[in-house]
Parts: sequence; C-alpha cells; structure tokens
Amino acid sequence: MSEVISAALNAISVMIVDDHPTVREGLARRIASQSDMSVCGEAADCVAALERYAQMRPDVVIVDLALKEGSGLDLIKDLHARHHNVRAVVHSMYDESFYADRALRAGAVGYVNKEADPDVVTDAIRVVMAGRVYLSETMTRQMLGRSCGKGDPFADPVATLTDRQLQIFRMIGEGSGTRQIAEQLHLSVHTVETHRENIKRKLGIASSGELARRAVLWGHQASS
Repeated sequence: MSEVISAALNAISVMIVDDHPTVREGLARRIASQSDMSVCGEAADCVAALERYAQMRPDVVIVDLALKEGSGLDLIKDLHARHHNVRAVVHSMYDESFYADRALRAGAVGYVNKEADPDVVTDAIRVVMAGRVYLSETMTRQMLGRSCGKGDPFADPVATLTDRQLQIFRMIGEGSGTRQIAEQLHLSVHTVETHRENIKRKLGIASSGELARRAVLWGHQASS
C-alpha cells in the first residue's frame, strides 16, 4: 500500500488545455493510463486555464494553439509571466515546421502534432520533465540547419508576421470577419483593421479579397 501511495504522490501531474472536449478526453485517458502520470485539471480557454493552473500548479501543461477565447501562444506567455518553472508542451494540428519555433520563443518546451502517435505525447511529457526540449526528429534537423545557415527561415513571407498578426491571419482563413475577430480576441475593431493592413503590406497583398484567399490557402497548407 505504501508503494502505491508513494507512486501516486510522485506521479507527473498534467493539465490539459484544449477547446475540444473529445480531444481533452482522449488525452486524459492516455495520460491517466501511464503509471507515472496523472491528470490534475482541464480547461477549454485561456481564462479558465490561468485560474486552473494557479490552483493546481501542474508539472506539465499541454496546450492547443487554437483556442476559442485567445491564443495558445499568448497563454504560454501569460503563464510564464505569472509563474516560475512552467513546462508547456504544445499539442496542435498546425504544421510543426512553421509553429514550433514560435512556440519555443513563447516559452514552450515541446511541440507535438495531433496526428502523431498517442505515445508521442507521453514521451514528450517525460522528456520535458527531464529538463530537455521535445521536438520531432524532423523539426530538430530543420532547426539545426537554420542555425548553421542552411535555408532561409523567412522564405515564406507569412513567417515575417508577428504572433498576433499570424493569429488574425489564421482566423481570416477560417472565415472570421473583422468584428468577430475583435470580439474573440478582446481587441477594438480599429486594432484588428490595423493588423489586417499590416498583414497585407508584409505579404504584398492589395485587396481584402486577396487577403482572404491567401489566408484560406495558407490555412489548408499549415494544417495538412
């Protein structure tokens, strides 16, 4: 009995942040099936995640990038601003080759694509608990290549967008209008319009229609 209690006390506590209940449920089942892990909390949006994290202080937090109320990248930054030793692992459908670097700059210590084998998530949790960064072998090679000067990280002009501009660009591709984006991100309509103009300037786009088409196309590529 004492060994069981000791194992439970030493289990890695994990919190899951994802706005899809089925994804949270699947992750929770997978993590709970591991003898050295336990799920201590779940959240569907940034506000709830910040509150739950402060209450539970998990060892690792799994974060989706696309949340209904805010951005996973912003959530990771906010967690680091409020707490020490935050271990955040991004779990996203978006292309690792484009988003992993942004996630690491935001403070994440791991990136797992949702299409990866379920074992990858638990492997990533153990890796970051050991004090290392978790990335796929492919992404690690790409980042090493960039650090050695191989390949231009800004070959795709979308890579020049700030995190906020990229978030708005993605939402445009998902069909959200300016007012809807403003409401979801708690920004003024004027601020969103300014971001739209800056996005068009960086991408060399002249019209709003062209911006929408480009955003839809890019969204399909990023999630494929």
